[in-house]
Amino acid sequence: TLSTGASSPQWRSDGRALLFTSMIYPGAATDSANRVAATEHRDRKWNARVYETSPIRIWDHWLDDRHASLFVQTLEPGASPRDILAGTRLFATAGFRGQLGNNGEEISAAWTPDGSSVVFAATNSLNDWTYANVLQSLWLVNQAGGEPARLTPANADYGSPRFSRDGRALYATMTPDNEEVFNNTRVVMWSWPNGIGASALAPGAVVAGGSARSVGAWSLSGDGRAIYFLAESEGHQRLFRTPAAGGADREIGSLTSGSYGGLQAEGIAIAATWESAVSPAEVGRIDPVTGRWTALSRFNAGRVARLNWQPLREFWFTSSRGKKIHSFIALPPNFDSTRKYPLFVLIHGGAANMWTDNITYRWNYHLLGAAGYVMLMTDYTGSTGYGERFTQAIKLDPLQGPANDVNEAADEAIKRFAFVDAARQVAGGASYGGHLANWLAVTTTRYRALVSHAGEWDLESQWATSDFMFDRERTNGGKPPWENGAIWHDQSPMRRAANLHTPVLVSVGERDFRVPMNNALEFWTALQRQHVPSKLVIWPTENHWILNAENSRFFYSTVREWMERWLAGPGSPIKGSAQ
Repeated sequence: TLSTGASSPQWRSDGRALLFTSMIYPGAATDSANRVAATEHRDRKWNARVYETSPIRIWDHWLDDRHASLFVQTLEPGASPRDILAGTRLFATAGFRGQLGNNGEEISAAWTPDGSSVVFAATNSLNDWTYANVLQSLWLVNQAGGEPARLTPANADYGSPRFSRDGRALYATMTPDNEEVFNNTRVVMWSWPNGIGASALAPGAVVAGGSARSVGAWSLSGDGRAIYFLAESEGHQRLFRTPAAGGADREIGSLTSGSYGGLQAEGIAIAATWESAVSPAEVGRIDPVTGRWTALSRFNAGRVARLNWQPLREFWFTSSRGKKIHSFIALPPNFDSTRKYPLFVLIHGGAANMWTDNITYRWNYHLLGAAGYVMLMTDYTGSTGYGERFTQAIKLDPLQGPANDVNEAADEAIKRFAFVDAARQVAGGASYGGHLANWLAVTTTRYRALVSHAGEWDLESQWATSDFMFDRERTNGGKPPWENGAIWHDQSPMRRAANLHTPVLVSVGERDFRVPMNNALEFWTALQRQHVPSKLVIWPTENHWILNAENSRFFYSTVREWMERWLAGPGSPIKGSAQ
């Protein structure tokens, strides 16, 4: 009955208490105080947002003065939930917060094996947001309350604390903090109990992940002797095993198509979903020795059998800069290799992301290609799944190098596949994919039309208005625009607006705070000023993504009509023509 609500409940080991989180008002140590604060906020006659520190908003919502705290609820009749962080110096620190995300604020926490305390992940430096990486640390607090003790050093970002089944080890995720723009996530381990009463634990031994691969979902084996984890790897999400005490990572089986998700291990069983670009996700069991996946559900089998689509094809090439670049292609329905098809170059966001052999509802390869395109999806420099160094190589080259990779991949596809029509190329993307679409608009005329959703137009105004800016400084040389202007100027599409010639469909969500709407409006203004054919679509209720089903339907149809208009003329089909 807590007025501020409850989320993320966890049983204590004896089953007699619950740990959960709730968003509370500053200084409110009791539920009645929170009720008073909520009433005061609701009844005030003025309406304004007031800030003295950053951040002020995240993804699609403005931040207010509430933030998450940890509560313990015992199961005795009449017991009230107890805020175990209330009154602590840590909670009163201006920079204290849990993890901020597009779903709100969360505090990742775990009961200690004996149930006497709680280990949780939080930061005490959120107000460094504009000029430093905000790092989470692990903290230990008694289940009855009291001042939390910091357990980890401030040289990395820690999260997701978990204890081994025998209670003798503490595990957590760890992402190093250095001058790079991206670092892989590892799993680290400490023996437990260790360092209680000391100022901090040692940094922790890395037991899974590293420079070669980044840990995604992970789970301890039933016997506690191994860690299973998923990692992006060359267009797929593969399953790996490593000894729980540390050792070499080893792929379980050899995944040649599709991707795993939803990993869980219990007893001797491993469960996960498997999907590919032509197989929606189903739940299955994985043999821990052979890696064989056996379906346990078949929700979509009947519908999938009626669809005319083909698995993705893959190819590699070496770029002009000597990098090995991976690409997928998706073929249109009723594909005929004796015909010629226009090429749709689809650019993923991130840039720390990768194209994956799976079903995606946002920029679905087959749905976009259904009008008669060969779809090309390239993992350019800065993509994940190819080792840390490949992702980090985008530093000091935020747009030009990755765009060159995309263009060279299109050249390679045209050279390899006779069914690709070199005279009819289009391109598009969202988020960072929109950034690259904007860069293509001012650096090449090879594409007959472009689509840019949530794309940055001016590096400087994007830095100043986005909810997330410090990483952009690192990418562009480690200084703000007025101290290191070369990259900010030379690789900003806005500075090359005189080169605009290609028709562009510009799309943006009005509630997008990651790539705010000013970017789309600035780009649109430049296109109109340069008399370039263009269309602007603003989504009043959408954020960084187009999530409403009917809005998504309209988006796909608008993209299709826009590309058809510039490839084949209004009303003409874009079907493969005979050679």
